[in-house]
Amino acid sequence: MLDQTQLKHNAAQAAIQYIQPLLGPDVVLGVGTGSTVDLFIDALEAHKALFRGAASSSERSAVRLRARGITVFDLNEVSAMPVYVDGADEIDAQLNMIKGGGGALTREKIVASVAGQFVCIVDESKLVAGLGRFPLPVEVIPMAREAVARRLTELGGRPVLRDGFVTDNGCQILDVAGLRIPDPADLEARVNNIPGVVCCGLFALDGADVALISTQDGVRRIDRQPA
Repeated sequence: MLDQTQLKHNAAQAAIQYIQPLLGPDVVLGVGTGSTVDLFIDALEAHKALFRGAASSSERSAVRLRARGITVFDLNEVSAMPVYVDGADEIDAQLNMIKGGGGALTREKIVASVAGQFVCIVDESKLVAGLGRFPLPVEVIPMAREAVARRLTELGGRPVLRDGFVTDNGCQILDVAGLRIPDPADLEARVNNIPGVVCCGLFALDGADVALISTQDGVRRIDRQPA
């Protein structure tokens, strides 16, 4: 029986195999944030001579990339990238996701928006029939925190401030439990339209293109189906 760390390691290795045909001397990769991505970064070190560098969704990942000898580019220096690799806190069979457990959700969405495809790497515990068991992170401008919390309560959620945490953007996170999410894209749009919300952790309007899900029986690949 593989433990969760071994499952994450297998997902990271599968991502390395997936991106290898996309590497080249001018290629900049998009790299996300989280424990599975940490393992991906570690594995990426052996291939660093095959690509130009990476654009990161967080300071945490940028530090790890630099420590592995991988050049980190500001996203403003990057006009295109073939692939963005990141994890998820939850993902469903349609490749909608909840992300932001590490607090990097806004930068994750921004970096992912520049990439040709989003590859999500997770262990099997993150695959769910329906999103919402994991509280939805919502990044908010500090002065709007209570106003946003009231609106999220009206949507049926129970928002709680992530105490003592400040995002790389200088904002705060409300973790919202109790939401029903039958239509992830609709809820994403509604939450993002609340004044004071920087970004919410639903990735459904632009979900993953490919999921590499590490299981006890190997890595399972799911591709997003055309709408």
